[in-house]
Amino acid sequence: MSGKTAVRSAVPKKALYTDPKRPLKDRVRDLVSRMTLKEKVSQMLHDAPGIPRLGVPAYNWWNECLHGVGRAGLATVFPQAIGMAASFDTDLMHRVACAISDEARAKHHEALRLGHRGIYQGLTFWTPNVNLFRDPRWGRGQETYGEDPYLTARMGVAFVKGLQGNHPKYLKLVATAKHFAVHSGPERDRHTFDARVGKKDLYETYLPAFEALVREARVASVMGAYNRTNGEPCCGSRTLLQEILRKEWGFEGYVVSDCGAIDDFHLHHKVTSSAAESAALAVRNGCELNCGATYPALLEAVDKGLIREEEIAAAVEKLFKYRFRLGMFDPPARVPYAKIKPRVVDSPRHRRLALQMARESIVLLKNEGGLLPLRKDLRSILVTGPNAASTEVLLGNYHGLNPNMVTVLEGIVARVSAGTTVQYAPGCLLAGASKLGFGPARWVGAQADAIVAVMGLSPFYEGEEGDAWFSEQNGDRVNIGLPGVQEEFLKELSQIGRPIVLVLMSGSAVAIPWAQKNVAAIVQAWYPGQAGGTALADVLFGDYNPGGRLPVTFPESLEQLPPFEDYSMHDRTYRYMQAPPLYPFGFGLSYTEFAYSGLKLGARTLKSGEALKLKVDVRNIGARDGDEVVQVYVKDLEASVRVPRHSLAGFARVALKKGRRKTLEFTLEPAAFALVDAQGQRRVEPGEFEIFVGGGQPGTGAPGVSARIGL
Repeated sequence: MSGKTAVRSAVPKKALYTDPKRPLKDRVRDLVSRMTLKEKVSQMLHDAPGIPRLGVPAYNWWNECLHGVGRAGLATVFPQAIGMAASFDTDLMHRVACAISDEARAKHHEALRLGHRGIYQGLTFWTPNVNLFRDPRWGRGQETYGEDPYLTARMGVAFVKGLQGNHPKYLKLVATAKHFAVHSGPERDRHTFDARVGKKDLYETYLPAFEALVREARVASVMGAYNRTNGEPCCGSRTLLQEILRKEWGFEGYVVSDCGAIDDFHLHHKVTSSAAESAALAVRNGCELNCGATYPALLEAVDKGLIREEEIAAAVEKLFKYRFRLGMFDPPARVPYAKIKPRVVDSPRHRRLALQMARESIVLLKNEGGLLPLRKDLRSILVTGPNAASTEVLLGNYHGLNPNMVTVLEGIVARVSAGTTVQYAPGCLLAGASKLGFGPARWVGAQADAIVAVMGLSPFYEGEEGDAWFSEQNGDRVNIGLPGVQEEFLKELSQIGRPIVLVLMSGSAVAIPWAQKNVAAIVQAWYPGQAGGTALADVLFGDYNPGGRLPVTFPESLEQLPPFEDYSMHDRTYRYMQAPPLYPFGFGLSYTEFAYSGLKLGARTLKSGEALKLKVDVRNIGARDGDEVVQVYVKDLEASVRVPRHSLAGFARVALKKGRRKTLEFTLEPAAFALVDAQGQRRVEPGEFEIFVGGGQPGTGAPGVSARIGL
């Protein structure tokens, strides 16, 4: 918030743009009209300098809040995005986003009070990442909401609404849907790669989440991707930015480039020959803001006739529209979000939210013989594995920092009885080849009643190009099993003859077929945030019944995957994969059991364009209270073109006490029954459809009920 003094001291008296009562459009146009061409261009850079003569303060557009305010010190650290997706809980997702936006506002205003206006201190946030996690090798898949377009859209809409707020005049924050479009690795080739994709896959898989965020959540900003899509660089693509984003979907916000992506036009994609040509191409096709330093070349581009000053002015007006909507040119007393106090940051309420989301994100993959939950009064427990005492695996990437980080080891120690001995031996490194730790861990394990082996990956092993230091390939993975000697160590532990609980911590699917056959209990904990150790201990010892579900398919092996560089959806994700996976999308076990009955459809025949209402009864028939994630899938039985095996069309997370029943209602929108043809056209064909409602996908053994409907 610039405040009265910063905004008004140097401006012309009674300048229209300083009057909060005047229409937004008029204020923006008045301010931009007073700028020189050089000043206009300067405001199109992510690190925009101030214009003192107009009372425009410096502003850095770059900020992150993927799972908490990132890279700016103290913040509540929620589970990584992929973990939050595993909750299948849109209401909780919205509450988390509201908490994040509270902290973002508080930190911003406190920074201004201290005279700080640098990177990661603004109100424009480059999140969420709604790219489809089509291949587990992609290191940035941890930032996404998984492999399903519908789940991604619902979680993304909830998150954006929580960030941007619901005030009729002022935005709480600006959210940014990224990376538009068809972007999901390989990281090493992202500056040069051309993602070739047919219109069917484009409109059926890669675009729906972006469309939902634009049309429904009214996301204020979209970030273009580094790669080309079908020959056009995404940050300068007329097809993506003009024809689809603005004309088809009616997007009214601004587009920001990924960082350095405009330089890629001439340096790597070779679609232009100079910075001036690249800048002009990007702006003319609808990219208003440059993360990077290419747009100063717009001055040369104007001189050469590559772009007109009027086009630049229109782009700058789009940018200032959102600075005004954030309240940056109004007295703070008028902006309700400016009143949020610093004490909200890492507040007790937000800590409870982080714990709740961490609990809901945990997925129970196996529990042979009811090994879990463990007794708190066991004589001795060995906690081992490279991730047992690691703080990095709590954080994921794009994270903030918090003084209350609880590792898995700490969580277990805090939960057991005072008479229980907990021993710790790391056993092996995350990705190293050394087996020196095997012996000590085996010796201690032989004396334990149970072994908790905490393994998997790390944000140092998978992530963005340049961030994952120990990655096999620029942030991506070459192999999808446990890295290094982790599996050998697990086999060594199994020879002791003690019950083993394998805790996987990762941001993506890990192929563990040996463990699935030979380890009694397996838990997927993702990168669970500051309360990860506490949440995991709650699950391991039965204080919380796990209810998370996989937002991605876990393949048996690399052989089940198409080439990483192939963007066709053929044989990808649960919707098109033919081979049986290790664990299917939507899978997750519980300490209790649920039964389904009474599926009632609102109609047996639908007219084209009609929605379908349905009801179903869900009962907890087990011995414990617990959450069930009810999933609705639609299968087109008579399609004339290739369609998914079945598609998620609805879901709800419901808490049920043992013995209790609840009737749930769903409305399936007409889009649930539409197919996308080779031309990218979405249409509804007459025919028969199967509706399945249950605790997972149809055909995977999940409890559920089904019915058929005609169109």
